[in-house]
Order: sequence, then C-alpha cells, then structure tokens
Amino acid sequence: MVVPYKEKDSSKREQIAEMFDNVSPKYDFLNHLLSGGIDFWWRKKAISMLRNEKPKLILDIATGTGDLAVEAVKQLNPEKVIGVDISEGMLSFGREKMKKLGLEKKIELQMGDSEKLLFDNNTFDAVIVSFGVRNFENLEKGLTDMCRVTKSGGTCMVMEFSNPKTPVIKQLYGFYSSKILPLIGRLISPDSSAYSYLPESVKAFPEGNDFLQVFEKAGFHQTKCIPLTFGTCSIYLGKKP
Repeated sequence: MVVPYKEKDSSKREQIAEMFDNVSPKYDFLNHLLSGGIDFWWRKKAISMLRNEKPKLILDIATGTGDLAVEAVKQLNPEKVIGVDISEGMLSFGREKMKKLGLEKKIELQMGDSEKLLFDNNTFDAVIVSFGVRNFENLEKGLTDMCRVTKSGGTCMVMEFSNPKTPVIKQLYGFYSSKILPLIGRLISPDSSAYSYLPESVKAFPEGNDFLQVFEKAGFHQTKCIPLTFGTCSIYLGKKP
C-alpha cells in the first residue's frame, strides 16, 4: 500500500489526514500551479457530465477546500451540496472560501470518512469526487459506500489522475511527476512527502478498465471512462441501478 510517510506505523487514513492538514495552507495555490491551471478545465468538464441529470442533492467526497462543490453549484444549481473530508485543515480553508463566495448556505462542509459515510441509504441524486479515491485505504469499500448513499437511478462521477499511454507524453509526464513536481512541492510546501506521494499513488492506482471493474463490483452499472489531456486525467461515470 502506498502511503505518504513510510517511516510511520499509522494507517493510510491517518496519514492522508495528516498530510492534507499539513499542506492545506498552500494546497489551492500548489494545485493550480502544478497543473498549469488545467485543473479548472478538468473540474468544469467533469461537472458538465451531470447537467442532464439535474441533481438536487449532491455529495462531494474528499471535498478538500471545496473547488468541485463550487463548480457543481455554478453549473448545476442544486438545492444543496454536502462536502465531506477527513482533513479539518482543508475544511477550515474551504469554509472560509464558501463565506467569501457567499455559498455557505448552499455548500455545507463537514468532517467525514469517505469509507464510512454517515448518511442514510439512497440519499443523494449524485455523488462526486475529484482526486480523492486514490487516497482511499480500501478502494472497493469506499466506492461501495458511495453507491449505498446514492439514490436508485443516481449518478456517481469520479475524476482521478491516470498515466498517459502515448510514449512521448508518457515520458514527459513521468519526468515531470517524478522529478519536477516533488521539487516544486519541497520548495513551497511544508510537507515534502506529499508531493512525492502523489506520483507514487498515481502509478499504483488501478486506472481505465481496471478501475471500471472495481466500480462495477461496488454496485454501479452503465460505467464508462473518459480520458482527458493525453490521458493524464480520467473521468469515470456510473449509475446506481
């Protein structure tokens, strides 16, 4: 199992919470810097996939500082978005963001374990997550719980990093993610382990058809994978029967 702090005996869940608490002050800045701003387009594209669904109540898993939740409100105008995350540090910055945007009544951010969601069965019209399932301690367990809280006929949208397949792009991406990204992370972030963990976790993550198999095992059907930006990111969609 890939974890941020290999020298520690704590669980992956505990390490992920600690990591995001540590990087939270610089997270938004580094997120946009390291992706060259393309993360904005990725989120817009991912949320646009749900327009025809017109979801009224949305759950945003591993919400972080709430960027995906904000995009969901902009495009879908739901009645409510509830964002959950295991990092109080990230949530505190997210709540400040919602106040500045005047969205604190529309978007509610709360502590929550993505693998043990404290919601009733069949609660949400849509469940969304961006760059979060890679950090689950147990991927299938987390996806199964996401399916449990999704209403019958509802949609789950997962956006996650993936590895490009085209040789030249693959080499460039590999060099950037293993050399440049950790270096910038070390210079700017107080937690250098976080930006070494990122490429390691992407490499170990089951992507494409491998992810769809786990997605379907968790209870979703009509699943599909949509690669973005030369395959460096992928959107996965599934419906709950």
